[in-house]
Amino acid sequence: MAYDRSNLHANEHVVVDEHPHWIMLMWSVVWVVLSIALGIYLLTQGWEGWFGTGTKWLAILAIVVSVLYLCQRLIKWYSTNFVITTDRCIYREGIISKRGIEIPLERINTVFFHQHLFERMVRAGDLMIESAGTGGEQRFEDIRNPVKVQNLLYQTMEDNENRKFDRIRTPAEGIGGSVADELTKLAALRDQGHLNDAEFEAQKAQLLARQQPPHTPSG
Repeated sequence: MAYDRSNLHANEHVVVDEHPHWIMLMWSVVWVVLSIALGIYLLTQGWEGWFGTGTKWLAILAIVVSVLYLCQRLIKWYSTNFVITTDRCIYREGIISKRGIEIPLERINTVFFHQHLFERMVRAGDLMIESAGTGGEQRFEDIRNPVKVQNLLYQTMEDNENRKFDRIRTPAEGIGGSVADELTKLAALRDQGHLNDAEFEAQKAQLLARQQPPHTPSG
């Protein structure tokens, strides 16, 4: 199930949209195989009486429980999306009961990953994102090729930063707009989180300096 594109902001585009790695399903598949093997063994022993009946029901119960567990993991895999857009990092999981995390790219400080030996072999691992704010560090498990995702996330963050400064330069370099209109645009960028207070003040001073008439010497 792909991420719902109707939830994107204006001019926002999806860079990565992936389900977790198949390693997420590995142990549930192992339990199904083991329970079927155990069930076949118990059902073919020919034990009679209450002991034979009990072992048969035990075999059936083990198979049913393991299959239900596999179905639960499949549903979770299908309903989980790790998404990187041009503006945000998004995590969604669940169909009936949903859970989600959104981290603006401007707030991400550090991205690092962790892989065990087997995870390195199958190109899976955990991705940790450290961001400013109350959330702190967020851990995302069973990411496909976390090394590639880490590099791609850093590249998207850099592209987002470049676009932010392009938006800053646009009102300052525009022709025909009043100083008040351009200051309003700068204030909007600050309120949306694209500028911090120091950047806002610096661009404001630069804009006011450009709008001042050139000094002509007297005499």
